[in-house]
Amino acid sequence: MEKSLIPAITILPDVESSAYVQTVNSFPLLSLEEECNLAIRLRETGDLEAARQLVMAHLRFVVRIARGYSGYGLPQADLIQEGNIGLMKAVKRFDPDRGVRLVSFAIHWVRAEMHEFVLKNWRIVKMATTKAQRKLFFNLRSARKKLGWLSATETTQLANDLGVSERDVTAMDGRLHYQDSAFDGHQNESADDDQTLAVAPADYLADTRFEPAAQLEKTDYKQQRLNWLHSVLSELDERSRDILQRRWLSEPKATLKELATMHQVSAERIRQLEQQALKKLKAQPCAVHSA
Repeated sequence: MEKSLIPAITILPDVESSAYVQTVNSFPLLSLEEECNLAIRLRETGDLEAARQLVMAHLRFVVRIARGYSGYGLPQADLIQEGNIGLMKAVKRFDPDRGVRLVSFAIHWVRAEMHEFVLKNWRIVKMATTKAQRKLFFNLRSARKKLGWLSATETTQLANDLGVSERDVTAMDGRLHYQDSAFDGHQNESADDDQTLAVAPADYLADTRFEPAAQLEKTDYKQQRLNWLHSVLSELDERSRDILQRRWLSEPKATLKELATMHQVSAERIRQLEQQALKKLKAQPCAVHSA
């Protein structure tokens, strides 16, 4: 149902503009009887027009709730859009027989979508992943507006009020002080108006995996090992060479029993031939003991 309603409530680019506010405020509020009738129509017949009227009548409440999250520095348009998705989810699940108005029921869904958006976009690295951390994030940030820097006493009090450990409060408080840094840094102007680039992660996180010299060296090394392997294998007798190839250079590897049946000797004899062949390889110049 949500996808069917989205085109009908597309948000204007500037949600704080008077045009948008006037638009959402122009939709008439619903009486209790009208709201119940529309909800019953939606539940019993799946009437999307009834769902659209329920959503339109409550868009103003989403705007009001979104303004409470302005302190996170995120675009109001995005917050309202997420809140509208929560509102549509609430309309879909609303049961008028419970005797609760839609606005009271929808607050949970609207706030949940906004909370999820804040946690995903407030910092590049996620601030909270568990339910307890999410609760701590919003409660602690609200408390810090009043407390400022947390003292030991305030940390203990917050931990008791929120039902978490002091260690969790301290860790989340530290996360709230972190700031995202640009990978390439930013330009600063010196006293002489010379453009200087601040130290940034790009200066010390260079990726050397694909440097031409290193790639050529790696390729040559592999080729040398392969040439050496073919050379030393050619010096073995045919049976020993076959045993090594099937035991070490083939997938899946052959078992001693399988090779014993193939060469019509005992498994112990195969093991002895294998060990003798390996000793010959290790005795050759430039042997690479990778096993």
